[in-house]
Amino acid sequence: MDKIGFKPVPAAIATALALLIWFVIPVPDGVTPQAWHLLAMFVGVIAAIIGKAMPIGALSVVAIMLVALTGVTAEKPSDAMKDALSSFSSPLIWLIGVAIMISRGILKTGLGARIGYLFIAVWGKKTLGIGYSLAISELLLAPVTPSNTARGGGIIHPVMKAIAGSYDSDPEKNTQNRMGKYLALVNYHGNPITSAMFITATAPNPLVVDIVAKATGSDIQLSWGTWALAMLLPGLVAMFIMPLVLYFMYPPEIKETPNAAQFAKENLAKMGAMNRGEKIMLAIFALLLTLWAGIPAMLFGKAFAVDATTTAFIGLSLLLLSGVLTWDDILKEKSAWDTITWFAALVMMATFLNKLGLIGWFSGVLESGIGRLGLGWMGASALLLLAYLYAHYMFASTTAHITAMFAAFYAAGVALGAPPMLFALLMAAASSLMMTLTHYATGTSPVIFGSGYTTLAEWWKAGFVMSVINILVFVLVGGIWWKILGYW
Repeated sequence: MDKIGFKPVPAAIATALALLIWFVIPVPDGVTPQAWHLLAMFVGVIAAIIGKAMPIGALSVVAIMLVALTGVTAEKPSDAMKDALSSFSSPLIWLIGVAIMISRGILKTGLGARIGYLFIAVWGKKTLGIGYSLAISELLLAPVTPSNTARGGGIIHPVMKAIAGSYDSDPEKNTQNRMGKYLALVNYHGNPITSAMFITATAPNPLVVDIVAKATGSDIQLSWGTWALAMLLPGLVAMFIMPLVLYFMYPPEIKETPNAAQFAKENLAKMGAMNRGEKIMLAIFALLLTLWAGIPAMLFGKAFAVDATTTAFIGLSLLLLSGVLTWDDILKEKSAWDTITWFAALVMMATFLNKLGLIGWFSGVLESGIGRLGLGWMGASALLLLAYLYAHYMFASTTAHITAMFAAFYAAGVALGAPPMLFALLMAAASSLMMTLTHYATGTSPVIFGSGYTTLAEWWKAGFVMSVINILVFVLVGGIWWKILGYW
């Protein structure tokens, strides 16, 4: 007999939580029964995601079915089904899905590995230089790799392991302290910083854009260019500091690595000259960045502006037309289709929680609770920001965390007097920086932690230290930078 399609214990806990909210806890004053019932389903789904009761895509199908069946958003069954499927038309969701498909080209052509080896060939004479080479490679790939797992775990990590292995730094031989431990931590901690720097650098970022736009009545609509410019300076400062901090915390035994540059050059020689696919991928990469940054509109006027999702479809179309990617490649890109499915379900539930007034009610509860402390807007928003960031110890998914907490915390901060754009950018940064904390914080962490270069205690210690440094950089450097840009 085949196994059942879910894990019984986490599924039972998630169901119990949903039933408890629906049937046992009375509906609070100021909340409609429909909003409360949708919250019950939402909490159940988030609990099931945290407990890994089913794959997130499968859970999302169940969530869509429940919203349509219960009719919490509309009385008429056909309208309820339309509501349940409504987010599949969201351009933000397709932006990320299509960008993941495009990133397949970076892996397939070998362009990602080439970029990593090129930097190591130039700066790889010291272990610290290799660390910076990995960080810069991560940064260059980030704008067109929305799967931070594919970027940090699939592209950079094999390069990092090859370099460490060339110096016989191998956890199985108990020689990880030679350099592997340091490089693995740099490999990982570059990932959350670059994820914070571009809307297209990690899948949940468009969710942040969507929530901020809805919370401010579309007063703040973070474009790709606005986000990239805002995060540029604090991101670069954080990226510069990170390899140094980890070098100080876990100094590698081998500090001089003249062979690493040679090793990288040998690998580049094996790869040979750039092939046709790599050249086309590089050209499309440049075109995507140009259009996402809004350069045609800046040079020639608004008539030449291209929507961010349209840009992604242009890139994918060119890859298909040129034959760099085939339709089979796209069909096999499971993570893209998976992301589109779970993203649509979670955005739909979050949207209707907002429409039915529950987010407004919950942010009001937060606001009154923190308001009584008399902290002023700076203290109140700092408390909300830190509570939001460190709540990630309880989450194994940034998407689940953002969907569950971002809207209410953001609305409460703004209601308590925080400048809306400043607080939006800080919360957006925290939504990626929280990935530093644990070995289950995001998809990249189990890949790199699973390679065995660090102990659990070392990973958590590095994660906490980097979270403090990163958030300080984004608050201080970011705050000043955004003031100069006139964002608050």
